[in-house]
Amino acid sequence: MTTAQDSGRVYALLADRTTAEIREARPADFDAVLAMHEAMAPDNIYLRFFSYSRRSAEIEARRICRVPDPGKPGSAALLALLDGGLVGVASYAGHLGHPGQAEVAFAVADHMHHKGIATLLLEHLVSLARSRQITTFTADTLSENTAMLEVFADAGLPVQRHFADEVYHLTFPLPRDEDGTALDTYLSAVAERESSADVASLRHIFAPESVVVIGASRRREAIGRIILENIRRGGYAGRLYTVNPRARQINGDRCLASPLDLPEPADLAVIAVPAPAVLGVAEQCGQRGVRSLVVITSGLDRAACADLLAVCRRYGMRLAGPDCFGVAVPGIGLDATFDAIRFRPGVAGLMSQSGGVGVALAGQLSRLGVGISSFASVGSKLDLSGNDMLMWWEHDDTTRLAVLYLESFGNPRKFARTARRVGAKLPVLTVRAAGNGQGSAADQALFDQAGIIATGSVGELAETAALLVTQPVPAGRTVAIVSNAGGAGTLAADACAELGLTVHRPRGLTRRRLRTLLPGGTVTGPVETTAAISAGDFRRCLELLAADDGVDAMIALVQPTGANGDLITAIQEADVRVPLAAVALDQAETVRLMPRPAGDGQIPVYEVPEAAAAALAHAARYGAWRTEPRGQVPSFPDVRAADARALVTGFLHREPGGGWLPPDKTADLLHCYGIWLVDAEPAGSEDEAVKAAGAVSGPVVLKAEVPGLVPGTDAGAAEVDLHTAAEVRAAYRRLTDRFGRRLSRVLVQPMVTDGTEVRIGVTDDRVFGPLVVFGLGGTATGVPADQAARLTPLTDTDADSLIRSIRSAPSPPGHRGTPATDLDTLRELLLRVSRLTDDLPGITELDLSPVITKPHGVFAVDARIKVAPCLPQDHFLRKLR
Repeated sequence: MTTAQDSGRVYALLADRTTAEIREARPADFDAVLAMHEAMAPDNIYLRFFSYSRRSAEIEARRICRVPDPGKPGSAALLALLDGGLVGVASYAGHLGHPGQAEVAFAVADHMHHKGIATLLLEHLVSLARSRQITTFTADTLSENTAMLEVFADAGLPVQRHFADEVYHLTFPLPRDEDGTALDTYLSAVAERESSADVASLRHIFAPESVVVIGASRRREAIGRIILENIRRGGYAGRLYTVNPRARQINGDRCLASPLDLPEPADLAVIAVPAPAVLGVAEQCGQRGVRSLVVITSGLDRAACADLLAVCRRYGMRLAGPDCFGVAVPGIGLDATFDAIRFRPGVAGLMSQSGGVGVALAGQLSRLGVGISSFASVGSKLDLSGNDMLMWWEHDDTTRLAVLYLESFGNPRKFARTARRVGAKLPVLTVRAAGNGQGSAADQALFDQAGIIATGSVGELAETAALLVTQPVPAGRTVAIVSNAGGAGTLAADACAELGLTVHRPRGLTRRRLRTLLPGGTVTGPVETTAAISAGDFRRCLELLAADDGVDAMIALVQPTGANGDLITAIQEADVRVPLAAVALDQAETVRLMPRPAGDGQIPVYEVPEAAAAALAHAARYGAWRTEPRGQVPSFPDVRAADARALVTGFLHREPGGGWLPPDKTADLLHCYGIWLVDAEPAGSEDEAVKAAGAVSGPVVLKAEVPGLVPGTDAGAAEVDLHTAAEVRAAYRRLTDRFGRRLSRVLVQPMVTDGTEVRIGVTDDRVFGPLVVFGLGGTATGVPADQAARLTPLTDTDADSLIRSIRSAPSPPGHRGTPATDLDTLRELLLRVSRLTDDLPGITELDLSPVITKPHGVFAVDARIKVAPCLPQDHFLRKLR
């Protein structure tokens, strides 16, 4: 993994929400490093160097700041800076005679202890060391150095301790990508620290005690003035200030000439000034100690955006925007937006990259009664991200539903991990962006693995939210349907079947009781009552079905008539203990929330049955994901990752621009990961081809091996289903005629028949990273409707889900009479492919096709692999965008 230190500075939050800069040390840093060490108290000097000698500080500064030796990557040194001043140093140095081992050491300025600096530096050192093939850190620490012992103990790494002569000798292996549980434990510890610091920094945006609006005008139609009035009208109880250098007061309130004139460092500054003035205002805010910015202004070019973010990083300010609608927290009366809608307090957290979509969603949820816990329009999304918002909603005491509309993912892997963790606590919803192709496949893979509920429209999202905030999550996919309008029940049943739900079919005692209750009705499911059913009988029907075995949810559809009384009231009063969605065929609203008697919750009521079915389908899929085991990334002891890296490195040395691996190198690379192609015997002549075919029992395939020809891309490169020596000779001649002198040799391979043909592929998405694609082979290869994808690394659960996701999923032996598949071997093949591409980021494309699945084996017939030079990245390093 290559950390951001390799390409310059990065920023990360400390435990007290301040922002630290992390970068590698340089020779020019000698004076600063020496001064920091010389300023340390004698006791701290002793803890660091095991002596009181001030000479140690100079020796250490020279070691830290020496020019790196490219031929000796076994050492590195990082600095932590705050407001430009050095506050911490961390380094590792390789052990002579022990390749892969390095000793680690830290020093933190005396006035900066207990802020998490050493821990943050350790995380960045671990990331850097892993990218340079360091496998183990060691450290020697005095027993009284409890602070450093705590840093190591809390890091999330498996520490081994040996105590002798008042010194602890610590050894901790660095987690490898293939380590599964060990890596997950470490990443979880990093994520917990990141979440704690992140939430602390966001309090100034979403729980501010003071707000300043910069750019409020005397003109009522000006955006700054609208924001100021919205804050006042919302009833915000905190301290509110206004900055306008050209006005002494606005609407009776005094104006300040500059942010520098603020009587206190405001928690939140809302900036609505012309684009050329934004950087100067942001700089003044930083100088005054303002803690966060919301920049409404649009029109900043790329350079101005970079400068704005640099100002925020330098002063430790969090940033929403620029080019955004603002933020709102209705529960505290904060409406720092310029929209005309009124945000209703509620339980849905909402973040949108598009101001228009965000306002539409906020309006829908407010009108529906779900309401908003916090709203953030992030515009250009320079800083505040989906990860930030998920962590905020995870820890606040109000949000029960997270809603995101993102047009891009800055760090999809970290986002997926965060969303998976948050989704286990509360539903995460999004609107699926329109479009086709690889990007949408990667989006869907992320949504599936992270448990994100992806809806097709703003309206569908609101309809799903109405169900999720009022009803428990379904325990399964079986839905009982009751209707007093015959056609509506059928429509609901058809919609459920299309969406993967099962319509409940009453049996036994329940069916007999329904038959008694509904003479003339249909009781086989969906249950159709007569149009004239009474409210009391309709209620009893609902209760009877809801209590039946196997019912996970219910849809109750009603068409009021003059003969049946108030069926809506019957639904309200029914004692139904499973998730319930009602459909009122005469209502104007697409969805509304209906209260139960005595304030006992609410029931969503939909205009059409399809909407109710869609909401239940989303909830059921979410419920299944939430109860599904998270799975493990398996460790394969037989994998030879070092050999594979050497093979790829050697190829790229010969072909600096990358390209397709030759067939023999492709096979060798696959063998490093325990992936074996069907045996193929090379033949350089017609006679050799006949001899090789004679050693095979059954038909064979002849494949042309031609320099520059990519396997599987030219239908004329293979001759199939050859049974006799004469057929082999004729096929060899056809290949010779077709390719002439370009033909170097042929490969003779048994022809695998009588199985199900599938395809396993990998594509490297520019944003999301490697994507494992699984689908039918043969004539169905490439059909979007019958293939699925998942992001690497796959867990065993991911692999099973991937196999099940395609429409014609392979089946175990004897299942439903379909062709049998060795699912255990197929799962392992998917996991090995995932491991290969995750270990080797230079692989940009991999295709195993065809792969023939049989009851007792899975056979990869052909393969192609494309590699390119690249810099691996640490997707989980703790840093700000």
